[in-house]
Amino acid sequence: MDRNTFTGLFLIMIILAGSFYFLKPNEAEMKKAKETERLDSLKKAGVTPVQKDTTKTAAIANPAVDSLALKGPFGTAITGTEANTVLENENLLITLSNKGGKITSVEVKGQKTFTGKPLILFDGNQNKFGLNLNAAGKVINTNDLYFTPTKTGNTVTMRASYGTNAYVEYVYDLKALSNKVAFNINLVGLQQVIAGNSIGLNWQTTLLQQEKSIESEHRYSAPYYKYLDGDVDHLSVSKDEKEDLSKGKIQWFSFKQHFFSASLISKQAFDKGSLEVKIPTAPGQVKFYDANMQLPYAHTANQVYEMEFYFGTNKFSALKAQGYDLEQQVDMGYWPLKYINRFIVLPVFNFLNSFGWNYGLIILVLTILLKLALSPLTYKSYLSMAKMRVLKPEMDEIKAKVGEDNPTLVQQEYLKLYKKAGVNPLGGCLPMVLQLPLVMAFFFFFPNLFELRGESFLWMKDLSTYDEFIKFGVKIPFIGDHLSLMCVLMTISTLIMTYFNNQVSGATGQMKYIGYIMPVIFLGVLNSYPAGLNYYYFLANLMTFGQQFLIRKMVDDDKIHALIQQNKARPADEKKKKSKFQQRLDDYMRQQQQAKK
Repeated sequence: MDRNTFTGLFLIMIILAGSFYFLKPNEAEMKKAKETERLDSLKKAGVTPVQKDTTKTAAIANPAVDSLALKGPFGTAITGTEANTVLENENLLITLSNKGGKITSVEVKGQKTFTGKPLILFDGNQNKFGLNLNAAGKVINTNDLYFTPTKTGNTVTMRASYGTNAYVEYVYDLKALSNKVAFNINLVGLQQVIAGNSIGLNWQTTLLQQEKSIESEHRYSAPYYKYLDGDVDHLSVSKDEKEDLSKGKIQWFSFKQHFFSASLISKQAFDKGSLEVKIPTAPGQVKFYDANMQLPYAHTANQVYEMEFYFGTNKFSALKAQGYDLEQQVDMGYWPLKYINRFIVLPVFNFLNSFGWNYGLIILVLTILLKLALSPLTYKSYLSMAKMRVLKPEMDEIKAKVGEDNPTLVQQEYLKLYKKAGVNPLGGCLPMVLQLPLVMAFFFFFPNLFELRGESFLWMKDLSTYDEFIKFGVKIPFIGDHLSLMCVLMTISTLIMTYFNNQVSGATGQMKYIGYIMPVIFLGVLNSYPAGLNYYYFLANLMTFGQQFLIRKMVDDDKIHALIQQNKARPADEKKKKSKFQQRLDDYMRQQQQAKK
């Protein structure tokens, strides 16, 4: 193809395109052609067409467009532009979104994260909240609808219209100086629209890291719930779990974090539901919670559900003031530890706290009071160990006489010696066992004590978490990525106590070295626990050492030995009736001896 041919074809294409554009019929001509075609089709069908009166067209208003017919259920609420509304008082700063009509963010005022930033419980699209409505043959989640907000004072009303005089409405009301948000759900004019006798409520959220140790937050964070006529319970704190709640009506459920909670209380109670917890892998996220609850629906013209949100601290007294047994979210330990903490330790702590002292001083005084209360048991324990130490030479003689290859007979002869000397071999253990619940109670008390959060003492900047004496930068097996100075001091004091107790009891062999293994294990376990807990154990060791030092000054081994010899010389003791336990023990020893022969 030469140049002239190409030029000619190009000009022809331009002319054709221009013809199509300039000669195409206008809109009026196209409507007229369609009308003519319609009339022709009616004539062919034998129908006389009715001519339109075009003289009144301008005076007749366009009929209202039914949004339900145009877009389906909640037609006008399907699309919109997202915007926020704020509710605020002295304790909370709450952000609500018109998309879903839900709370998207909660800031607890007056509290900071471990990095000094404002404390936000949850924020953004990671929080979902809505009703699942079975309407017009499909399930609609209000989390996806756009609500129209109306704010009056500290009350916000969110409304999503279904049609004329039919809508879903959320009403949020935040009172002054309160951590509770009154929350009402109003279903108006939907009695013929919603199918079934229940509606679902779904709340999903991801709680954000607030404390220095995310492992510690994992350890104490879980979804809690309470049946209307039951006790408070919770899901696993250490693994993913989902649980169906079908044993009765549910009064409330809570997305509990270590020191803060987001709870929803239903005054009418939920019929049933389910809770799920997952441990996310993304940095800065503590737990993912998912709650699905069922609310009864009576198909009334105005169905109202009265509820309350609680957003705030897990301080025991603050939760108790809210009612509904919310304070039971604070883990005080297993039975009987939780009763010791709740009715003994906590009241004493609150009494000391009323003086306004530093919390390091309060822990010191609390430990002194505890040791004074346990001093009679400590004295009995030491005295029993001293008696065993005095009997040690005679026990060695028995062992040499009978022979180490006959342990059953050795134990039988030991029991005879104990009986003659009037010594109870369990006398040193029993007082220690009686003290153990109190010692273990503090293991749960201090890590869950909100009052210690952010409080400093000596070099410890925060008694509610570990103090970093040495930070390794990498995780070391058994120890972690840091070394706590208070935990090291606690371990050293425990090793010294073990050495001292071995000297008192006269322990030998394997028993002598087993006591040194436990403090080393505790070093690895308690290294990531709160400095306040390790501080208490350190003080307890020092005071126990001081008590035993004073008792040792008061107890004379020669007098104990003389008393034992007097007991052995009393023939009447031999004639005393044996206890049932002693009789069964002697029978067992005799059977073992016969079996060996």
